[in-house]
Amino acid sequence: MAELYLVRHAQASFGAANYDKLSTLGHEQSRELGRALRAQGAAPTAFFIGDMVRHRETLDGILEGLGLTAEPEIHTGLNEFDFTNLLDAKYPAGTGPENMHTERKSHFRTLRDTVLEWEQGGIPDARESWADFTARVEDARRTIMTPDHKQVLAVSSGGAIARMISHLLECGPGQQIKLQLQMKNCAVNRFVYSSRSVYLHGFNETPHINAANEERLLTYS
Repeated sequence: MAELYLVRHAQASFGAANYDKLSTLGHEQSRELGRALRAQGAAPTAFFIGDMVRHRETLDGILEGLGLTAEPEIHTGLNEFDFTNLLDAKYPAGTGPENMHTERKSHFRTLRDTVLEWEQGGIPDARESWADFTARVEDARRTIMTPDHKQVLAVSSGGAIARMISHLLECGPGQQIKLQLQMKNCAVNRFVYSSRSVYLHGFNETPHINAANEERLLTYS
């Protein structure tokens, strides 16, 4: 069976004017993950990313740590849903909780409740429906789980990864956001698959983090 390493991007720039770029720590996390995967014997021969800057920068760091060069295939199904638009659609004209876009606790508490409503068909003014989000993530999964390669590495975002996992495991309503909010930066989710079946083989793994560096390298946003 083939194997997919599906990696959440490294720490981005939460609260900044442009979230879609890695922080200095994020660049370090991605390089360290690449080194850890190389130590485990990982040798992917195909690479996929969404079209987000943080995906590209994370892959660049992983490749540096692996000692490889590669040009990834881009699939927009690996992109995160637009959480800023979703929150603004739920709370128009500044009616949302204070600092919901800039303060982590407020943001993730509000996002949790908003995603639950979105999943149940609510928030009709959102730019993307839940059904469309689910469809594009599933299309990305089918594309990247190619039978032509023994080992594939893809970089995505927490929401898309959680949607892929919850869909494959046939989880009930509300499980998507629970999985998403657990997802660490640069966490590895592993799948084994064939043309007939797909199995989740590892969830939210951080082989680059240990007791000596956990306080510095372990982040969630």
